[in-house]
Amino acid sequence: MKIGYARVSSRQQNASSQIMLLEQEGCHFIKVEKQSGATIQNRPVLQTILEFIQKGNILVVHSLDRLGRNLKETLEIISLLESKGATLKVLNQPLFDTGSPTGKFVIQLLGAVAEMERAQISERRIRGQTASRARGVHQGRPKKIDDQQIRNLKAAGQSAAKIAEELGISRPSVYLALKSPLENAIV
Repeated sequence: MKIGYARVSSRQQNASSQIMLLEQEGCHFIKVEKQSGATIQNRPVLQTILEFIQKGNILVVHSLDRLGRNLKETLEIISLLESKGATLKVLNQPLFDTGSPTGKFVIQLLGAVAEMERAQISERRIRGQTASRARGVHQGRPKKIDDQQIRNLKAAGQSAAKIAEELGISRPSVYLALKSPLENAIV
């Protein structure tokens, strides 16, 4: 029996093209998940498939990155499938069939490439955030209240809890605003 697994990273994305290809492949069941592929713990649909897959079943995915983006988890999934007597087939690469030694090798190689790509994306994101901070670009959502307003209330003798309640913000926000601008830049 062929079991199709389609995954998109967010609720706004659509898995219809993956579903169509899985149907064309003859999958008896197709399960769709709208979750990031970063870790398997956040993907209950895949976990359920892996729990119930049986000997002789074939797990079919459109591309390897739909299954996993880190080599360790991808290999763990493949190992679990093998231990249950099931195999993996990746549609966009006909060589990827874990029923063959060549397929196993190619999947391991591409799993490593996917992991490297994810690490590079993360590094670029961190470099971009660091460069933005160095230019003084505010990170995060816009502030609701001006820091000077909080300082004025504190100077008037109000407690942090009272300021937070009056302005409708959290106490940690009050404490952050009361720090010197130099301290805030280091955070």
